[in-house]
Amino acid sequence: MQTLTSFRSLVGFAAAGSAFVLAGAFVFQAFGYAPCHLCLLQRWPHLAAAIIGIVILTFRLPGWTALLGMLAALTTSVIGFYHSGVERKIFEGPTDCTSSAVDTTVSAADLLKQINDAPLVRCDEIPWDIFGITMANLNAVGSLVLAGIWLWAFLKSRRA
Repeated sequence: MQTLTSFRSLVGFAAAGSAFVLAGAFVFQAFGYAPCHLCLLQRWPHLAAAIIGIVILTFRLPGWTALLGMLAALTTSVIGFYHSGVERKIFEGPTDCTSSAVDTTVSAADLLKQINDAPLVRCDEIPWDIFGITMANLNAVGSLVLAGIWLWAFLKSRRA
């Protein structure tokens, strides 16, 4: 009999959690919250974690494979913490999606080209928050929890 804390259940919860976060991101996008560059980077590890979970459950792979899911969840968590810092101006973000000082040595034509080439959605602006908590904050912490579930699944497989 399979319990809620069995290896397979934990892998299923972790994979479903990543799928849920990914689906939530697409729902927010459908409601008009366009993702920035860092938001898009955070989606790929969630997709990987969901696929890893499906593959583990489908092919009954050994317990150590849960570490791959944990790595994916940790990756998106790290990107989420970085993105949170960029939003709060703690870290300087990627130059392709954050504001920077204006270079006064460039010509007006070059400046206009820089403005026209700038992305519409900036990584250092907060498009949505609730009580000061942003989507990047939620992803950072939530993904860390998912990484913990993946680790729990791995440890559970070692005891079995």
